Amino acid sequence: MPTINFKGKSAVWNHHLSVPYQVLDKDKKMSIEGKNMDENLIIEGDNLTALKSLLPKYQGKIKCIYIDPPYNTGNEGWVYSDNVNSPLIKNWIGKSVGADDLTRHEKWLCMMTPRLKILNELLSDNGVIFISIDDNEQAHLKMLLDEIFNENNFESFIWKKKGGAGNTEKIIGNLTEYILCYFKYKKAGVFNFRNIERTYKFRDKTGPYNLEGIEKTNSGGYERKTMLFSIIDPKTKKEFYPQNGQRWTAGKETIDRLVKENRILFDYAKGRVYIIKRPEDYQESENVYYNLFLEKGSLATAKDELESLGFDREIFDTPKPSKLIKHILEIATQKDSLILDSFAGSGTTAQAVLELNKEDGGNRKFILVQLPEKIEKDTPAYKVGFRYIHEITQERVKRVIKRDKLDVGFSYFKLGSPIDAESILSGTLPTYKEFAKYVYYLATGETMDNEKPIDEKSYFAGKNKRESIYLIYQKDKDKLKNMAITLDWAEEISKKDKGKKIVYAPACFLDEEYLDKFNIQFVSVPYSLFEKK
Repeated sequence: MPTINFKGKSAVWNHHLSVPYQVLDKDKKMSIEGKNMDENLIIEGDNLTALKSLLPKYQGKIKCIYIDPPYNTGNEGWVYSDNVNSPLIKNWIGKSVGADDLTRHEKWLCMMTPRLKILNELLSDNGVIFISIDDNEQAHLKMLLDEIFNENNFESFIWKKKGGAGNTEKIIGNLTEYILCYFKYKKAGVFNFRNIERTYKFRDKTGPYNLEGIEKTNSGGYERKTMLFSIIDPKTKKEFYPQNGQRWTAGKETIDRLVKENRILFDYAKGRVYIIKRPEDYQESENVYYNLFLEKGSLATAKDELESLGFDREIFDTPKPSKLIKHILEIATQKDSLILDSFAGSGTTAQAVLELNKEDGGNRKFILVQLPEKIEKDTPAYKVGFRYIHEITQERVKRVIKRDKLDVGFSYFKLGSPIDAESILSGTLPTYKEFAKYVYYLATGETMDNEKPIDEKSYFAGKNKRESIYLIYQKDKDKLKNMAITLDWAEEISKKDKGKKIVYAPACFLDEEYLDKFNIQFVSVPYSLFEKK
């Protein structure tokens, strides 16, 4: 398989592995009470770090991912910010990527690579990722995705985004964009059956049916002799042949099977043969979708939507319409699926999820991630009080919920302190509370809402329905070296807590027999810090 090479590739290919996990701190003021509040998430922060922090709970659980990354047109002014351990890439950090940047394609690919790696890990076995892109990076992105997701899992869609050429288009009017699609494992049945309202012209004792001809123009004359056999009516033994230089559309084996199943109708008046198609016979073909998205919203209707929600229609340059995202969700999700958008922008994906749930009674949940990217002065968004893009993301979801009178809520999170083995070993230690919240998250896959039970004296970090979590730790490098699970501590704790206990500690002085006796599962700090239990 051909691969793509670009400056910095070797440095970023496994960069996602070194990105530290960070606690997700809930902002109650920015959250909205309601149904699915704990499952609908809006995360403020860099999407690479946020995606890494989602792994303990959501690895292999996301059914549908939609992202609309920067197209790298040279006019967006995005800034490379990943702290990759490479002199070349460190020289890129903090610098705006413009049209005159000779390495802008390399920088864009270096930015996308670790994010796509983690998105692949988050995708479920029957999951699908959709990525909007245009000609600036489509070819490069396709080759990168082939390496990460496997070229055999690829499909592509074309979306008609507008009806005419823009003022700056002098030679070719660009009316479309690509939506690259990759299955985790490409196979029939991942996409939903199309909901087609079909009418039937005929009915018999079995039920309704249509008749479809099985003759097709033979462009090569009678060269395809294998498609020119006779079809014999088993009742009369009369033979039927294709008429007027045509051929059959199916082979002899298939036709013989259909005859045995009484699914062939012989029309003696016209001398023709038809297949009897009943509702269940259409199901397989209805799983085939066309790769051209027409009348699925446009850039103009996307701005109309923003305006209808009380935003200035020019608050975003190129928002996506909810109709487009809803169509993707109709194709690729079930009513209880989890949907992720890590380049959330104006929040279209959340609106599409909420609207589709309202239409079909679904219970889909969304996770949005948006960088707190500054909004430039003298723009429509800045003039009405927005200073960062994530503020628009959260506000749009609020307005959709209010407009549609939904009983739905969401939790708003910010990225907390980074906690990783390298930092701990170097002496950059978190507070006990920070560390306790994090090991609770790693052990349970859940975010701690109530911090009050945390008790540093007894090393108690929290408890859920299954087990208690303990953290033997102090924010002191010298003391940390000598801390461990001891027999005295285990005996004392077990007097109060006889249930299952997960204990994070730098060391353990108990053997397996005693660990079993006290119902303790030991997790080493920091070397097995990120082990999900």
